[in-house]
Amino acid sequence: MTVFKNILGDLSAQQFLQSHWQRKPLMVRGAFAGYSSPISADELAGLSLEPDVESRVVLGAAPSGPWQVQHGPFQEADFSRLPESAWTLIVQAVDLWVPQVKELLSHFSFLPPWRFDDVMISYAPVGGSAGPHFDEYDVFLIQVEGSKRWQLGQIEDDNPPLLDNSDLRIVKNFQQTQEWLLVPGDMLYLPPRLSHWGIAETEGMTFSVGFRSPSLAELLADLAIELSAGNNDIYYRDPQLSVDMADERIHPAFIQQVQALLGQLLSDDSLMEDWFARVMTAPKYPGLEKLTKELRKARIDGRLYHNGDIVN
Repeated sequence: MTVFKNILGDLSAQQFLQSHWQRKPLMVRGAFAGYSSPISADELAGLSLEPDVESRVVLGAAPSGPWQVQHGPFQEADFSRLPESAWTLIVQAVDLWVPQVKELLSHFSFLPPWRFDDVMISYAPVGGSAGPHFDEYDVFLIQVEGSKRWQLGQIEDDNPPLLDNSDLRIVKNFQQTQEWLLVPGDMLYLPPRLSHWGIAETEGMTFSVGFRSPSLAELLADLAIELSAGNNDIYYRDPQLSVDMADERIHPAFIQQVQALLGQLLSDDSLMEDWFARVMTAPKYPGLEKLTKELRKARIDGRLYHNGDIVN
């Protein structure tokens, strides 16, 4: 594969991490100039027919939609029924199925490899769009074929108004603050929760290199599973009781006791390290590792983790 040396433009990797990572967008003209897609639009559509491949089609025309989403696996006849314009095919984790796509990751070695999630590829005819939305993760958008106009909004707060009739998290009051037209070879970095809206100006494909960003709820749920599977000997015990606590109220002392138990758990460095390494190296699609040859790795001190398990 061709080595692209300046994918961050005039910035060094350290400068990018200090000034842009999870803070603000970065547009780099020609970051991957001359890159040729190892998968055609027809082959991408073929992947979306497979039952083990996660895919969806988003329909909706700017500026108002309405937006609809259809989930794969699809049938060939599904594509013949699509309109000539204003739809987008999205296929997740193409890097697991097309090794040449995975080669792109070597250009992002300035980030921990266990942070990587997948390379998503979208194909769109003219007018294709997923609507104005935001993601919870960092993503590098590489325009590989055709051109796409990207409108950027703002960093959204925790509960932005969304359209009620869509499961696509379409931002209800999208306010454009920046705009760029990406042509083949251009790359746009977007931090988490920055609202954005990409509209295909011509038929084309966009590669999205995304990075894992589990929610606190997901982390806590996984930690609970980890604890239940282990030999956890931490149990709840009452604080010093008094007779005035013998009513229906939950007194602050009880809450403080639970906080102390959680603090004891979280202060166990060995437990936290082992659990976090397992979480961040867990396969994207558990059960398909042999089929996809997925291998996620991390190291803590002398311990090596592969696909959610410690190997030494």
